[in-house]
Amino acid sequence: MANPASHAPPGVPTAPPTGYGVMVLLVDDQAMVGEAVRRALAPQPEIDFHYCSDPTRAIQIAEQIHPTVILQDLIMPGVDGLTLVRQFRANPATRDIPIIVLSTKEEPQVKSEAFAVGANDYLVKLPDNIELLARIRHHSRSYVNQLQRDEAYRALRESQQQLLEKNLELQRLTSLDGLTGLSNRRYFNEYMSVEWNRAMRERAHMSAIMMDVDDFKRYNDTYGHLAGDEVLKKVADAIRGCLERPTDLATRFGGEEFIVVLPSTPVDGARFIGEKLRNNVADLGIPHSGATAAGHVTVSVGVACTVPQRRQLSLTLIDAADAALYDAKRSGKNRVVAREMAAPPPEQPETC
Repeated sequence: MANPASHAPPGVPTAPPTGYGVMVLLVDDQAMVGEAVRRALAPQPEIDFHYCSDPTRAIQIAEQIHPTVILQDLIMPGVDGLTLVRQFRANPATRDIPIIVLSTKEEPQVKSEAFAVGANDYLVKLPDNIELLARIRHHSRSYVNQLQRDEAYRALRESQQQLLEKNLELQRLTSLDGLTGLSNRRYFNEYMSVEWNRAMRERAHMSAIMMDVDDFKRYNDTYGHLAGDEVLKKVADAIRGCLERPTDLATRFGGEEFIVVLPSTPVDGARFIGEKLRNNVADLGIPHSGATAAGHVTVSVGVACTVPQRRQLSLTLIDAADAALYDAKRSGKNRVVAREMAAPPPEQPETC
C-alpha cells in the first residue's frame, strides 16, 4: 500500500501513515526471500510490507514510503550491502530508520563491519517468524517513538519561539506611543535612567532635545483634531529621519511635545541635530494659517547638554532642555536654543 505524499520539509523523517504501526521495507534481490518474508508478515494486520528487488532503487522507495524498519540483504548484485547501509545513513530522509541486515551466515567480522557502518541489527536469514516479528516490532517501535519525541520537541520549540515573538511584540507595543510609534514616556524614563548612569560612569556628555509644535492648539482649532493627529505623525517621522544611531531615543513626551535623548553627544552635536529636526519639520510644508512664525507648521527646539555628576539627577537635564525650549518659544518660535549646563559645585566636607 502506497504512502500518501508527505508534507514535512525535505530531509526531515516523517512517521508512517495513520493506521500502520509498522512499515517494513525489504531490500533483497531474491524473490524467494521476499515471498517468505511477505508470508511471515501477512497475518499481522498492523504491519505493512514493501518489497524492493533492485537495490539501486532502495533509497528512492524508502523516501516515498517512509518505512519504520528496513530489512536489507548484504550480498546483492551490483551493490555492496555495506555500501547501501552507508548510503541510507548519509541520506537525511533515511539516516535514522532502523536497518536490520540479513546475511546467509553468522560471521563476526561481517557483523562487526555492518554495525560499524550503521546497521541496527543483524540476522541470519531467514530466522523463524517469532524472532523476525520481535526484531521488527522492537526496532519499529523505537523509531516511531523517536519520531514522536522529535515532533513533540519541534512543536514545543515552535511554540516557545512563537511565545517569545509575541512577548517581544507585546513588550515593544507597551513601550511605544500609540499615535506616533515613537517611544512612550514609560520607556523614556527607563532608558534615561540607564543612559544617565552609564554616562556618569564613563564621564561622557549627554544631551537632550525638547521640541514642541508651534501654535498646535490653533492648528487643532482651525483644521480639527484628526488633522492635528496627522501632523504629530509627520513630525514623528521627521524626527526619526534625523536619528541615525541606535542609541538615540525619540519619545513623544506628551501632547505636541517631543524629546530626543542623545548619549555621548556634546552640545554642538546636539545643536546640529536640533537644527536638522527644525528644518525637517519646516520642509514638510504643512499649511498652518494660524501660525505666528510662518504660514506652515514649525517647531521650537530646546537643547541641553551636561556630563552627569554623582549628585545630579537626570531630571536636571530635562528641566534644562525644557527651559531652553521656553526661551525658543519666547524668542519668536521656529528656532533652536541650546545651553550647556554647568557642573554642580564640589561637595563640601562635613565640619564638626
